[in-house]
Amino acid sequence: MIIRRMKEADVPQVEVIEQANFSRPWDAASFLEYLQKEDAAFLVAEEAGRILGYCGMIAVPDEGDVTNVAVDETLRHRGIGYALVREMQKAAWNLGVRRLFLEVRESNAPAAALYEKAGFCQVGLRKNYYSGPTENARIMVCELSEDNMEIPDGQSED
Repeated sequence: MIIRRMKEADVPQVEVIEQANFSRPWDAASFLEYLQKEDAAFLVAEEAGRILGYCGMIAVPDEGDVTNVAVDETLRHRGIGYALVREMQKAAWNLGVRRLFLEVRESNAPAAALYEKAGFCQVGLRKNYYSGPTENARIMVCELSEDNMEIPDGQSED
C-alpha cells in the first residue's frame, strides 16, 4: 500500500467510497474543486491501482480542518485509516498547519478511537450537526509538532 496525493483520475473510485460511507456524500465535482486548491491536501491509499481509502484537509494560516476520512467498507480494521490520518498530519504540517480540527459523529466510536490514537482529543460538541440521521458531532483537535510528525517507514509516497 502506498499513500499519495489524490489525482483527478482517482475521483471516480473515491466517489464510490464516499457514497458508501456518508449520508450526505460529496460528489465528484466537490473533490475536483478541492484538488485544485493549494491550501488543501487530499490523499489516497492505493494498492495495485485500487483506491482503498482517502482523506482530505483544508488549511487556513496555521489551522486545518479535516474534511473527510473514509476507507472501503470491505477493507476496514487493517490500519488504512490510521495511516491516511498520520500522513495527512504530515501534509498539514508541511502546509504550516499547527492545529487540526475535525468533527465525528458522536456514535462513531471506531472513528473517534482512530483519531484519538492519532493524537486527537475531544474539545467540544456540536449539537445536531449531522443529518440523516440527526446527531451531535464530537469536535476533536490535534496539536501538531515536530515531535509527533514521525510516519512509519514504507507507508507514504509523494
